[in-house]
Amino acid sequence: MAEDDLAGATIALTAERRVEEFATLLERRGAEIVRTPVIHVLPLVDDRDLRTQTSALIADPPELVVISTGIGFRGWLDAVASWGLTDEFLGALARTRIIARGPKATGAIRGAGLREEWSPSGESSEEVLEHLGSEGVAGLRVAVQLHGTITEWEPLTDLSASLADIGAVVTPVSVYRWIRPPDQSPVRALVAAVRSGAIDALTFTSAPAVSSMLSTAKEMGELERFVAAMRGPVPTYCVGPVTAAPLELLGVPTIQPERSRLGSLARLIIDDLPKRRHRPE
Repeated sequence: MAEDDLAGATIALTAERRVEEFATLLERRGAEIVRTPVIHVLPLVDDRDLRTQTSALIADPPELVVISTGIGFRGWLDAVASWGLTDEFLGALARTRIIARGPKATGAIRGAGLREEWSPSGESSEEVLEHLGSEGVAGLRVAVQLHGTITEWEPLTDLSASLADIGAVVTPVSVYRWIRPPDQSPVRALVAAVRSGAIDALTFTSAPAVSSMLSTAKEMGELERFVAAMRGPVPTYCVGPVTAAPLELLGVPTIQPERSRLGSLARLIIDDLPKRRHRPE
């Protein structure tokens, strides 16, 4: 078997979005793919609070807008389009400073024809907070597009609260939230497969997905054995450090690409997993 050949490897994908693209890259190398979305993105297009906050932003743009996620900003744009306010919304954002929390948010901003003022190299709320804190935000009106639901497993900075703590006048904007799939049976089956060694590699592309799966394992009474499997025979590939953070707090070693991109993650698995599977005992 060639070193980059994944024939015979069973790889679990926990993502909901862009999973077919990710799977195809690995299947072309012979991998068997187990598709088990462990989270679901619930947009808030019909949320009245979001429309009220958007209208207020258009009428009187804040000095600064922080875009936390690409999916969140695109969802916001979709909601705005459904209200017929796209031109007004983009015009308001063009008149303010925009900070992006990482490459995915940056891509969404630029895809809308806007430009960010600054972004960290990774997807770090801590870096955003440090950057804004160093320049001073006391009295500054800031709108923060929220990251989504944070649970016990996600050691993420609450950026809106942290900015308020250092003096900013913050408007948190919730565009979507993560929920666990109502039917937990596929997720439970994946936990059992990882624990039993039926999975050769586990992949995560978001911290909420990690959180969801850990929560399911805990409810099953399998958390310790699930974590032990990831510490041992089942390599865990994460798209970046934010995704990996909940696992690393539990002592789970993760493998990450240099760039937090899905294509980079696929190439890393193609290169790395065969070496692990055929390493002499």
